[in-house]
Amino acid sequence: MTQDQNAAAPAANESTLCAPCAGIQRHWRRAPGHAELVQANNRQEARGAHTVTVTRYRCDHCGAIWDYENNRADQRTGWSLVRC
Repeated sequence: MTQDQNAAAPAANESTLCAPCAGIQRHWRRAPGHAELVQANNRQEARGAHTVTVTRYRCDHCGAIWDYENNRADQRTGWSLVRC
């Protein structure tokens, strides 16, 4: 496999994501999730001098676990895939 083909191929554990989960824009604050994400719990985490809220979600369709970090000081937070 060439490097270009390798970059286009999904990671092995991400091949089980449903189409809506695969379409979630990661690491960008205010990016939308999708309708089948069910909110679980939230927690506070320290980020430097301030505290942010991280909310855990589970997809009802494919079972993927997502965290959404709401950090107003950093535009490059948002959705991150915990496991699928």
